[in-house]
Amino acid sequence: MIIGVPREIKADELRVAATPAGVEMLAREGHTVLVQKQAGEGAGFADEEYRAAGAVMADDGQAVWQGAELIVKVKEPLPQEYDFISAGQIIFTYLHLAAVSELAQVLAEKKVAALAYETIQLPDGSLPLLEPMSEIAGRMAIQIGARLLEKTYGGRGVLIGGVPGVPPADVVILGGGVVGVNAVRVALGMGAQVTVLDINAQRLRALYDLFDGRILTYICNSYNIQKALLYADLLIGAVLIPGAKAPRLVTEEMVKTMKPGACIIDVSVDQGGSVETIDRVTTHSNPTYVRHGVVHYAVANMPGAVPRTAAFALTNVTLPYVLKLANKGFRKALLADPCLAGGANVVNGYCTHAAVAEALEMDFVPLQEVLGS
Repeated sequence: MIIGVPREIKADELRVAATPAGVEMLAREGHTVLVQKQAGEGAGFADEEYRAAGAVMADDGQAVWQGAELIVKVKEPLPQEYDFISAGQIIFTYLHLAAVSELAQVLAEKKVAALAYETIQLPDGSLPLLEPMSEIAGRMAIQIGARLLEKTYGGRGVLIGGVPGVPPADVVILGGGVVGVNAVRVALGMGAQVTVLDINAQRLRALYDLFDGRILTYICNSYNIQKALLYADLLIGAVLIPGAKAPRLVTEEMVKTMKPGACIIDVSVDQGGSVETIDRVTTHSNPTYVRHGVVHYAVANMPGAVPRTAAFALTNVTLPYVLKLANKGFRKALLADPCLAGGANVVNGYCTHAAVAEALEMDFVPLQEVLGS
């Protein structure tokens, strides 16, 4: 199979979908890998490394898109790339279609097979291709939050860990999943006071035990969110429903009650966001804005700021699935692996993921029906 790795064109997105080591493994299996020149430059991978790994270098993104049967990306295709998409092509990337209805329509009209990293789910409920980026985003959220709390960045002028005689910052985390756990780990390591809210009491119990009782835990409901925001210096939105839009848990009225100079970082912004006042996506170049005296951070590709770490972590988990698609072909690979089949969002003009279809108000058609037709 011919596999294409285009350079990412999303603002401030420096990750690449395959490292040279990943390309070498694909080439060894007999596949042709088209890599756009300078695709790995932002992550520190030179074109020469890709050539040495067996890649065929393409001059531009159009050449990659039009020459490949399987496109492997980091972020969703942008409007500038829509015309490059070919009927019958396989696109494997983070799609987050619940927040990008226009793209879903394009993928349906083009009759491609669009698989989303973020909806591939194992029997235990884990999301193996989303997990490493969630780990990075969770850890980064606290690092970034600590900086934003500095007065020079518009924050309250609070040191996240405090000092003897002065209390630390209060960090409130909505969601106890992978993002939440990693945010807790870094926040505690920096000395913050941490509160976690989640809808699952068993999850809260597990987190309480994991962190030896060093965190406060509450069931996530409007009353407890409102209560927590009154004292929060830093709020981390870490809510995820696979494939669906993030629920709006924090209202504008709640934000108005937060302390002047408090900060909000909504990691779920790529799924629409869980905070009502996060009504636009920001970039690494211009990451924040102030609403009601509160600093808002709404960057949708947080791991893009650490592209080398992220590229290695992403290739580690995506490569086995890319190999399945390339070795077996799309239909056989999905029929053989129910977990990979969970990544199918739009196939041959139909929306094949129930949560995505609901979020986009599209008709849902089970994947088995589409593959059998």
